Amino acid sequence: MRLFHGADNAEIARPTVLTLGVFDGLHLGHQLVMRTVVERARALGAVPTVITFDPHPRAVLHPESAPPLLQTFDQKVEAFGLLGIEQAIVVRFTRQFAQVRAEEFLRDVVRERLQAKEVYLGRGFAFGHEREGNIELLRRVSERLGFFADEVPEVRLRGQRISSSRVRELLSEGRVNLARRMLGRPYGVEGRVVRGAERGRTIGFPTANLRPLNRVIPRRGVYVTATLIGGEWRRSMTNIGVRPTFENEAEPSVETFVMDWSGDLYGDVIRVRFLRRLRDERRFASVDELKRQIDRDVERAACYFERECVRRSLAVV
Repeated sequence: MRLFHGADNAEIARPTVLTLGVFDGLHLGHQLVMRTVVERARALGAVPTVITFDPHPRAVLHPESAPPLLQTFDQKVEAFGLLGIEQAIVVRFTRQFAQVRAEEFLRDVVRERLQAKEVYLGRGFAFGHEREGNIELLRRVSERLGFFADEVPEVRLRGQRISSSRVRELLSEGRVNLARRMLGRPYGVEGRVVRGAERGRTIGFPTANLRPLNRVIPRRGVYVTATLIGGEWRRSMTNIGVRPTFENEAEPSVETFVMDWSGDLYGDVIRVRFLRRLRDERRFASVDELKRQIDRDVERAACYFERECVRRSLAVV
């Protein structure tokens, strides 16, 4: 996939079918927009294109209420490519850009620069000065500028509208299963493995102490996880918390025990996907009591991975 910072840098070889938005998390609603763009681009011989904004507009205009993002910028761009998008245009969002009128953006960038044949918006998305660029304005202007525009229906789950905000809420509650259904994949974090106190190694459960790049971390507790090592997803178990049995740290840590594997991960960047919540983090009366509980946790995690549907869907080793 080709990535361009600013529409002026894009190499436009042929017309585009495009969408625009922040697309944090790329949940099922976002994915429907991407599929629509990709399918229509193939039918028209155009380039499936995304215009996205960085940083998040609210981080610029209303930083006090800006949401923590579910994905890093690189993770989002990688996901665009996996969904079939061939070209991503990254618009630097500033207060000055926020003053650009929606019609001006559609004329100068979408039509003239990107040669759009069709443009699709997700339900409720708006752009331009004071969010004037809603679907009604887009349809009206598109007729005059000579391209087709439409809104992609929202996706609902259990009667609930799928949104990035809802996914964040679910993760804050530890409800990783429902978050997974809204995302269409397990929620995951990525980070570098750093040295910790190495207490896990002394009690027989060496862990990788992860420094996450992602800002959204699930609720404190113990989870069944899958960890990407050397291109393979491996069975693992992850604790998010302050290690109350030992020192009760102020900042939560993310520690992953990779089952049936040994090796040195210090300095490596790994990915961890959260599959199922096992229990809350709690303080144990002794290290022996903690070890017995971890043994039970590992047994439960192993049973989870033995399910045929899990093995088939995750392809873990």
